[in-house]
Amino acid sequence: MIDLFPPWPLFSAFLLASLVLAVTPGPGVLYIVTRTLVQGCRFGLASVAGIALGNLGNALAASVGLAALFAISILAFSVVKYAGALYLIYLGVQMLRSALAADPDIANPVVSFGGVFRDGFVVALLNPKTTVFFAAFLPQFMSSNASPMFQSMALGSLFVAVAAVTDSAYALGAGAVAPALRGDTVRRIGRRLSGGVFVGLGVFTALSGSCGPK
Repeated sequence: MIDLFPPWPLFSAFLLASLVLAVTPGPGVLYIVTRTLVQGCRFGLASVAGIALGNLGNALAASVGLAALFAISILAFSVVKYAGALYLIYLGVQMLRSALAADPDIANPVVSFGGVFRDGFVVALLNPKTTVFFAAFLPQFMSSNASPMFQSMALGSLFVAVAAVTDSAYALGAGAVAPALRGDTVRRIGRRLSGGVFVGLGVFTALSGSCGPK
């Protein structure tokens, strides 16, 4: 197992770089904070778990060479990217519709933890830029003493764990201020803003071309 990680100086640099990248707000953090403010801390943590699992899937995909496919096939990259963007826009439209609904039961629909977890998982998994990011970032910290695939799996999993911790901190922080945003009017405005955020994230994802960690 020790051979799966680089020598300590390089490993410490990997941990520091992972922490800096994970704590930097990105689309994933914005998604988690929005979920938390609208639906509460528990749902925010459910989205953290879903995003972590989706990012882990991307890390494993990079390890087995899917990133290489994305690098040489514009079509494959575009199909996955636009599917993720459309899903984000779909989530935003659903929030906007619920905010505009006159029926309070419709305006505040019951959302299951499983549904929030699934949404986070799909949003993260359908982000090919994350796979390409892992393929570009992880080799900087790999040694020649072990299998490249198993090294990248180990380092990718560790990066996902670090990101899950920082994302949980964002969810807990947003959950601390969420009680101040109670009331039907505030909640309805929050849903409108949140819906706009999700639609904006979808458009940003569709238009962006560079890779990033989140």
